[in-house]
Amino acid sequence: MIPIAVPDTSGNEAKYLQECIETNFVSTVGPFVKKFEEQICIESDAKYGVATCSGTAGLHLALTSVGVTRDDLVIMPSFTFIASANAISQCGAVPWLFDVSSESWTLDVVQLRTTLINETEVFEKNLFHKSTGRRVAAILPVYTLGHPADMEQVKNLAEEFNLPIVADAAAGLGSRYRNQNLGSLADLTVFSFNGNKTITSGGGGMVVGNDKNLVEYARHLSTTARVGEEYHHDEIGFNYRLTNIQAAVGCAQIERLSEFVEKKRYIDAEYRKHFSSLGGIKFFPRTHWATSACWFTGITIEDKRLPSVSTLCKLLKSYGIQARTFWKPIHQQPAYNLAPKEQMLVSNSISSRILTLPCSTQLTKEDQGVVADAVNLILRNSDAK
Repeated sequence: MIPIAVPDTSGNEAKYLQECIETNFVSTVGPFVKKFEEQICIESDAKYGVATCSGTAGLHLALTSVGVTRDDLVIMPSFTFIASANAISQCGAVPWLFDVSSESWTLDVVQLRTTLINETEVFEKNLFHKSTGRRVAAILPVYTLGHPADMEQVKNLAEEFNLPIVADAAAGLGSRYRNQNLGSLADLTVFSFNGNKTITSGGGGMVVGNDKNLVEYARHLSTTARVGEEYHHDEIGFNYRLTNIQAAVGCAQIERLSEFVEKKRYIDAEYRKHFSSLGGIKFFPRTHWATSACWFTGITIEDKRLPSVSTLCKLLKSYGIQARTFWKPIHQQPAYNLAPKEQMLVSNSISSRILTLPCSTQLTKEDQGVVADAVNLILRNSDAK
């Protein structure tokens, strides 16, 4: 089976893990944690960072740090992995769901601006949603598939309506926005290092930003809000620390970030070549204002006469190829069917048409050719004319 996305751990991972064992730094204290934080900050052009046990924990931590609390609304796109919404819920807040742009599959800033003008009002320096009476506490843009949101527009709205920004950059490390790295585009930016990400620590996440006080507050909360050496905790905190063992893997992975991102982009370009003459499909979005990290690669099925994505996944499996459907939008999830939402023309349109294809960084040219030949064969022999 040609897998869709598996990590490449052929670098210094074993060496660094052995160092953890030999020094007995296997838990949340150890040199690799600090080193990993520093390396991620360098790669993202952020001044400060705090490692967390998962990307979801990082989002919850970041949202809490910027002041999101119970019964608030947090603006976010509906087309994302459910962890983005879950992190808001873990604050006791509620996602306010918006559509994405067809140009980038990221937050539709035109819809957002119109809605904020028409459906919110300011009271005592806070923004409130008229129909629910809830305070609007933050904007959470998502960098879909490693492609940044149009952050210049998002930041303009955030300044106009006095809202902090927490960016869900789970798969965004290595991407660029208007020739900038991601670390300074939002008040806080959160990365994920889950096993299928471009680099992994086996799990884990990172919150980065340029406001030292804000990031250090996040660090304080992530370590059970403990003050000093005694068991004194000045507020409700969380145990969200990354272990030294996980950070050791992350340090080995970040050494190869540019190599991995280059390979991801190469795989994307090769699929585009292979499918350039194939009718009834489109490729994942690319915009002039961003360079994607190409976390996942695939196509969208545009012609209704072609097999469904679910059918394609089954057919490709028979060729020894793993392929998958993609995110079901948050507004279609039972857990969030009561969340306030705007019109979802794009999210509803794309969600069932996305086919993700093998894109591991160690995918060989020969295996990619096998995948491309199978997709071409299946689609060209379908009933679509």
